[in-house]
Amino acid sequence: MTTTALATGVGPLLRGWREQRRLSQLELALRADSSARHISFIETGRSRPSEEMVLRLAEHLDVPVRERNALLLAAGYAPHYAQTPLDDPAMSSLREGMQRLLGAYEPYPALVVDATYTVLAANRGIEMLLEGVAGHLLAPPVNAMRLTLHPEGLAPRIRNLAQWRGHLLEQMERQIALLRNDSLRALYEEVAAHPVPESGETPADAGHQQVFPFALPLRIEHAGTVLSFISTIATFNTPMDVTVSELAIETFLPADPETATYLQSFTP
Repeated sequence: MTTTALATGVGPLLRGWREQRRLSQLELALRADSSARHISFIETGRSRPSEEMVLRLAEHLDVPVRERNALLLAAGYAPHYAQTPLDDPAMSSLREGMQRLLGAYEPYPALVVDATYTVLAANRGIEMLLEGVAGHLLAPPVNAMRLTLHPEGLAPRIRNLAQWRGHLLEQMERQIALLRNDSLRALYEEVAAHPVPESGETPADAGHQQVFPFALPLRIEHAGTVLSFISTIATFNTPMDVTVSELAIETFLPADPETATYLQSFTP
């Protein structure tokens, strides 16, 4: 990424982000308290933006933190955001906080993933759902998308697999467009190529989904019982570190009283 950024230059990179956000030079200039002429000069390489201007434009273009560093490098400046490994001692309070959150959410499932959907932490609610999954899918590093869509993973037990698979692939497409990550693209091609096994969905299942018009439920079988969940994803507000900016906490809320009661029965 660094080599590409340096070879491309900051102007074309900024233009690419502006076009992806579907903003005109004038619209971006108004948001960034600049002029369309100055934005044009930056994009064509006639003007070198200051470090502050690069960060300001990146903010208004909602550029991911990792890519903001790439923009700075392309403009000839040092990266602004650190990338601290999650196992670094400086991250201890963050790790402990996430573990407390996951534990407090039990018996409902919850997990933490990074930008490529590698599972960094999970609670016992997730572990319960993984019963029967092939061992090779549980070998580190565990990937949430691979785990869900692989024929030896959760896919055969997901009753509304076609819908849930479509939702996950669309989510990955948005992530690829945002991060432009080669490994993420390879993962997408891998999981999208898996054959779709029979999910066992019945007309009754299809009718049951109409109860939740506000969000698509995940309907998954566990020990002969079909559980329904609504998924939510949380990220950190105004992250100042690349690692933190790419963390996502996904929680699964019971979508009906039967699922809540079933999960409560597993509480020690």
